[in-house]
Amino acid sequence: MITEEKTVKLAVNAGIGFGAKLTARQLLTLAAYMEEDQELELTTFQQLYLDIPESKLEEAKTAFQLCGLQWYPVGSFVKSLRTCNFCKGAEEEGMPTAIELNERIQGKPVPFPLKAAYTGCPNACGEPLVNDIGVIKMKDSYDLYIGGRAKGMNAQTGTLLFEGLTPAQLYHAVERVINIYAANGKKREYFAKFLKRYGVEKLRGEVSV
Repeated sequence: MITEEKTVKLAVNAGIGFGAKLTARQLLTLAAYMEEDQELELTTFQQLYLDIPESKLEEAKTAFQLCGLQWYPVGSFVKSLRTCNFCKGAEEEGMPTAIELNERIQGKPVPFPLKAAYTGCPNACGEPLVNDIGVIKMKDSYDLYIGGRAKGMNAQTGTLLFEGLTPAQLYHAVERVINIYAANGKKREYFAKFLKRYGVEKLRGEVSV
């Protein structure tokens, strides 16, 4: 009797840059770890989901990194940062800050999958106001929103937690918010529900930028 090999689901994307784009080399690398009839799932959060045979997992991770793809765990973790297309340029819209923020938060374990979004101007193309954590660059500083929810009967826009943050203050605040949620959230309790129970003002006082 042949036992089917166990697979591990990975979320993959090309990192943070000018729009959600993939090169031919990246597509070929992804295809190398897929069966002919296997499907590649595109999520609404700028990620691709694919199932990798467990025996090839580490090899695949290395191959992805070599061609500029980033991989992330799937499940109750902080998702990779969703961003706008940086249409006004990397520096003006703060791409270096977005890249650093993503490196600091993606993959952290939390009670329920947590989505963070970033946009480089008040147009808010990255939809920061309807995600768990939202960042909007306002000229030379950053505003931080929390508790947004895009769908369902409980859909709502986020609450302004802090405004006028420097990059260092932003990193600190977002990491503290995530750590407090990870420590105090109940299993499978989504972030907006946690905020309602825990209290925005209490959270604001504990973050303290």
